[in-house]
Amino acid sequence: MIGPLAVVWVVAYWLLGRPLSAAIPFGYQVASVASLVIFIRTKRYRLFRFAQVLLMLLLPFLLQLSLGGFVPSSGVIIWAVWAPFGALMFYGAREAVPWLMAFIGLTAVAGILDPLLPEGPPIPMSVVVTFFVLNFAAVAASTYLLVQYFVREREKAMAALRIEREKSERLLLNVLPEPIAGRLKEGEGIIADGFPEVTVLFADIVDFTPLSDRLAPDEVVALLDEVFTAFDRLADDRGLEKIKTIGDAYMVAGGIPVPRPDHAEAVAEMALGMLEEVARCSAERGMGLAVRIGIDTGPVVAGVIGRRKFIYDLWGDTVNTASRMESHGLAGAIQVTPATYERLHDRYEFEQRGPVAVKSKGKMTTYMLVGRKLSRVSGRRTAG
Repeated sequence: MIGPLAVVWVVAYWLLGRPLSAAIPFGYQVASVASLVIFIRTKRYRLFRFAQVLLMLLLPFLLQLSLGGFVPSSGVIIWAVWAPFGALMFYGAREAVPWLMAFIGLTAVAGILDPLLPEGPPIPMSVVVTFFVLNFAAVAASTYLLVQYFVREREKAMAALRIEREKSERLLLNVLPEPIAGRLKEGEGIIADGFPEVTVLFADIVDFTPLSDRLAPDEVVALLDEVFTAFDRLADDRGLEKIKTIGDAYMVAGGIPVPRPDHAEAVAEMALGMLEEVARCSAERGMGLAVRIGIDTGPVVAGVIGRRKFIYDLWGDTVNTASRMESHGLAGAIQVTPATYERLHDRYEFEQRGPVAVKSKGKMTTYMLVGRKLSRVSGRRTAG
C-alpha cells in the first residue's frame, strides 16, 4: 500500500522543485521491491520483515527532514507509525516495543531539529493542507484496514478454535462419561469413586474367532461395527454407560457415574434388546450369529486411568463375576447371578440353571433371563 502511495510523493515533490524529497520515496520503492525479490528467491522471511519495517520507519522521517519540518512536509512522519504497527502484527507484542520506542525517538528528534532545518523552495499552502489531509486520512484508513484484517482473521481463528473445541468435546465424551469429563477438565487429579450397587453386563459374540478367519478384514470390521453400533444405541436409549469393547466383547454398566435406582431393570432391558439385535443381524447376513451375555449386581470402584489415552473403567468382584457369567453362559442366552435375580424376578421371567462351576467362584446357582413377565391386567409383557 505504501509503495503505490509513494508514487504520489515522487511526482508531487518533483513538480514542486524538490528533487531530493522526490528521490527519498523513489529510493524507498526501489529498496522495497528489492527486499521483496530477495524474499521470493531466498524465502528468508525474517530479513524481509525487518527490511520492510525499517523502511516504513525511516522513509517518513527522512522525507520530513528533506522538506523542512512538520509543517512543510504536512506531518508526513505520521506514516512512520506503521513501523510499530507492522512490528506488532508480524513480530509480536514484546518485539514491537523497540520499534515503538524508535518511532517515538525519531519523532522527538524531528521536533528538535525542526527549527534548525533550512528552508527550501516554498510549497503553496494549499498543497501543504492537501497533503495534511491526505497523510492523516490515508494513515488512519490504512491502519484501520490493517487492524480490520487482523480482527477478521482473529474471528476466523476463534471460530475454527470453537469448532475444534467442540470436536474435542465430542471425542472426550466418546471416551468418558459427561460428568467425569467435566471433572477432568476442571483439573481434578485422581478420579475414583465407589458405588455400593451397580449392574454390570458383559456380552461376547459366540465363536467369533473362527468366523473372523473366514471373512476378509473389512468384513470383520463391518460386522463388529454394525453389532456394536446397535449396542451403543441401546445403551444410549436406556441411559447406560458403555465402558469398553475388547475384541468382540462388549461391557456396559448401569448406575454409574450417576446412581439410579432402576439400574438392574435398565441393564436387563438392554440385554433383551441385544439378543434381538444380534438375531436381526444374523438373519440379514445369514451368518448364524449368537451372543452370550452375563450380568451381576453389586459394588464396584470406578475411575479414570491413563494420561495420554484416558479410559473410564470398573473394578471389583462384581465386574469379575459378570464376566464369569458371560464366559460360563450359553449361546443366545442371558445368565445372571442371584444378586441380579433378586432385583428382577418380580418383573422378569427366569429359569434356574442350577449350580454352575464358576472359575474362582466355585459352585454358583445362576439364572437365565428369559423375558418380561406378562401383566396380570393387560396380558402384555411388562416393560423393564
